[in-house]
Amino acid sequence: MLRELYIENLAVIEKASISFGENMNVFTGETGAGKSILIGGINAILGQRVGKDIVRTGASKATVTACFYDIGEQTLAKLAEGGLDADEDELIITREIRADGGSSARINSRPVSITLLREIGQTLVNIHGQHDNQILMSPEKHIAILDDYADLGGELEVYRLSFHELQAMAKRISALKIDANKKAFRINELQDIIAEIDALDIKENEDAEIERELDISKNSVILSEAIYKANLLLKGNDDITGVTAMVGEASDEISGYTDILEALEPLNDRLASAAIELDDIAMELSSVADKLDVDPKRYDYLNERFAALRRIKKKYGPELSDVLALLDNSRKELDILLSADEDLSRLEAQMKEMLSIVTGKAKELSAKRKSAGERFVSEVTSELEFLNMPNVRLVVSQSTGKLTVNGLDTIEFLISANLGEDPRPIAKIASGGELSRIMLALKNVIAEKDSIDTLIFDEIDTGVSGRAAQKIGLKLKEISRLRQVICVTHLSQIAVMADDHLLIEKNIVGGRTVTSVNKLDLEGRKLEIARIMGGENIDELMLENAGNLLKTYSGS
Repeated sequence: MLRELYIENLAVIEKASISFGENMNVFTGETGAGKSILIGGINAILGQRVGKDIVRTGASKATVTACFYDIGEQTLAKLAEGGLDADEDELIITREIRADGGSSARINSRPVSITLLREIGQTLVNIHGQHDNQILMSPEKHIAILDDYADLGGELEVYRLSFHELQAMAKRISALKIDANKKAFRINELQDIIAEIDALDIKENEDAEIERELDISKNSVILSEAIYKANLLLKGNDDITGVTAMVGEASDEISGYTDILEALEPLNDRLASAAIELDDIAMELSSVADKLDVDPKRYDYLNERFAALRRIKKKYGPELSDVLALLDNSRKELDILLSADEDLSRLEAQMKEMLSIVTGKAKELSAKRKSAGERFVSEVTSELEFLNMPNVRLVVSQSTGKLTVNGLDTIEFLISANLGEDPRPIAKIASGGELSRIMLALKNVIAEKDSIDTLIFDEIDTGVSGRAAQKIGLKLKEISRLRQVICVTHLSQIAVMADDHLLIEKNIVGGRTVTSVNKLDLEGRKLEIARIMGGENIDELMLENAGNLLKTYSGS
């Protein structure tokens, strides 16, 4: 669960440290006070995309740090999978967003990628906002909701692996069934490519080796002169005493005195060794010089060979490795085309078998969806009745068609909001308030299936009031007995249900807008509840009513 959130330089929030209770936490405040910024901060530490505009004007970066405790098994497994030390007691996540647009994240002081942070965040918090209602308006997303409820994730993944394998087989067969004339043309084309490249008998990196040998041949005169001069300095001639001879003479000068001065003996040995090494170097230089004699025929061959390789690279390159890769791929493609009939027959038999397997798995998914749909309707209907929609009728419309990545099914939720009306698509008949309650009902039913301990509801009370709002508050209160609930609301009927009530306020300090977040005591809660109910002109009767509501619903 989320224990504490620290925010610094996030939009109008300069600094804020917010502590959360383990049951129902409610945020209230006037429109524009910064409630959406708070949700944005939580989204940031969950790995969601955030822009540089969220950084407070004049600051170099914004920082959001969250402390979670009592970490669940799913989160611990995801941490271990990411190579992070797993601590069941505490998890500290920090996200920094720089003014230049960059961002970074740390978990327990270890740098992590935003992708990993997002994966871990999905196991910690489930956020439901007004935009989530769009899921209900999009029938193609209904199947995912039902699959989540039915816990079909594992089976769906296995099915999809088989489905993608079936697709790959179909593409392979289609490629093998190309037009006969195109096939013959392609075979000739491949044979020409193979013959042309094969004729050169190219060796890997041959062009680089030839280029080096040509470079030596072109510079043979200069190289020979350099080697000759080096050898002359080492060996000498009738006019010049070479270094080797000088070293020998130096050894002769001190060799007769090594028995008198012991320090001379190791020095004499080193001189003798140096003379031998220098003589060996001179011999090797002579050997290298002998090899520099350029064979005109060899030189002409290298030039012709290098030109041939350059032409083939220009045609099929740009690198020689590309030419060799083309040769290998052309041979493979030619083999496939020449044996197409045999492969086609074999693949079609395999595809028929795979189609049977995939269809069988899809039918199993369909059967489980049908069974889950009946339970789903019963549970969601019960939730909706509690949420002041007693006459609503929910139908899970399940139709089958061709195989897709989701199986054979098309799923759509239909509702009848009034007695005597046929169920119709949600998008066509549900109002904003009804959408909010339907989504809350779905979230509550699905939440019982997952292991996420923190649920955040961002103004899900949009479009509702009166008894319906009260019922939403009671439902959130009920959920908070099992999960931590964090709710942003503008309705008193929900605010009075809070175990912890936090007020978001916007003030002008030093000519700048500053948002603060404070936990309210009983008197503070009375004032805020009265403000929500009656506006700024609060009288004693409003305060008394607020106090009575708090006693009734939160025990304050």
